[in-house]
Amino acid sequence: MSGYVKTETHKGITSIEFFHPQSNSLPAKILHDLSVAIEHAGHDPASIVIVLRSAGEKAFCAGASFEELVEIKNEKEGLAFFSGFAHVINTMRLCPKFIIGRIHGKCVGGGVGLAASVDYAIACESAEVRLSELAIGIGPFVVGPAVERKIGTSAFNQLSIDAVHWRNADWARRKGLFAELHTTTEEMDESIQRLADTLSHSNPDAMAEMKKIFWKGTEHWDHLLIDRAKISGRLILSEFTKNAIGKFKK
Repeated sequence: MSGYVKTETHKGITSIEFFHPQSNSLPAKILHDLSVAIEHAGHDPASIVIVLRSAGEKAFCAGASFEELVEIKNEKEGLAFFSGFAHVINTMRLCPKFIIGRIHGKCVGGGVGLAASVDYAIACESAEVRLSELAIGIGPFVVGPAVERKIGTSAFNQLSIDAVHWRNADWARRKGLFAELHTTTEEMDESIQRLADTLSHSNPDAMAEMKKIFWKGTEHWDHLLIDRAKISGRLILSEFTKNAIGKFKK
């Protein structure tokens, strides 16, 4: 099982679901397919609002695929892999439709980046967050701008520096990463359905203009996130990082 990204549109609501057997981690193929799916939904007149979700009942997203990280052999390959995260975030940023995030479980690294890049995240109390990049010898360079934009510099610094400590979902809600927090998945899904239904009957042009305003000041991210991907692509080659990833895998 190598994972998948699948899309379904019903009554103006497009559900984009991703899955990977390793805690919904993100190899390059899934990153690419996510970008394609989000871009397609953004230009599909049948799609009014998007719900981004992952499969399963445990982790929402474990971030970058360790299996692919250890296979990176040079800076070009490193840039190509981390650019996948840049493309997903920029596609979400430029998508003219509101994206609701269904955050049912733990978010690690790139998973926090996804949660920060949706326009409205609705989560369960089990949705703890951690930016683990420094613990494996790199840093949250690509997802950093999205996370910092959503929760502020101080909270972003805290997550980035203490890379092994989990922050609970209430912390994430108080910092602004999550818009809503629910006790059960049933309550979470009811809230997501309610909001998606409401937005599916709202003016698409008005929402597109609102989204431009919400993301004002990020126009330079097309270049910024690629520059950040270059940093990660270089650091992933270090002996320190290779050893740290090996320990994590064990």
